[in-house]
Amino acid sequence: MMEELLSTQEELNHQSLQTKWRLMVLISQCALLILFLPIPLVTPKPIDRLIHIDATSFQFTPAEIKVNQGDRVTIEFVSTDVVHGISIDGYDFQLTSDPGQPVTGTFVASWPGMFRFRCSVACGNLHPFMIGKLWVGPNLILIRGVLLGILAVVAAIFSLKKSKVLKTGKTS
Repeated sequence: MMEELLSTQEELNHQSLQTKWRLMVLISQCALLILFLPIPLVTPKPIDRLIHIDATSFQFTPAEIKVNQGDRVTIEFVSTDVVHGISIDGYDFQLTSDPGQPVTGTFVASWPGMFRFRCSVACGNLHPFMIGKLWVGPNLILIRGVLLGILAVVAAIFSLKKSKVLKTGKTS
């Protein structure tokens, strides 16, 4: 009688362990799919954009620019204090403005991702910190992060529910 109870308890423990491993493998597979599968998003048609950027006292205004992939971007750049320049990493784009003299330049935002734009003229002690961001396309890192967060919450709820069932021996 006692041996049968021990055998039954061992089988339950073994089944519980198998269920936990299956759950971990399923969650890992879902996480990998979220990380590496392309996310199908509706992309708007490319348009012409005019963006005005002011450069003053070691900062760009606006410091972040968001455009869609394929947009034709025209930047109107003006320095308000000393000679400043703007150069966008990843793109062959560069402008230089004398104080109060606006200059314009155009490029096509053909590569998705986040790109830094920097002052390309040494303008003072804080020149290395004069940086902005150009976002091209949707923020896929944020979308994937939100999906992984939802997956983690679902996994935690499922795990807590399973542990309550195992402790109480009841199913709902």
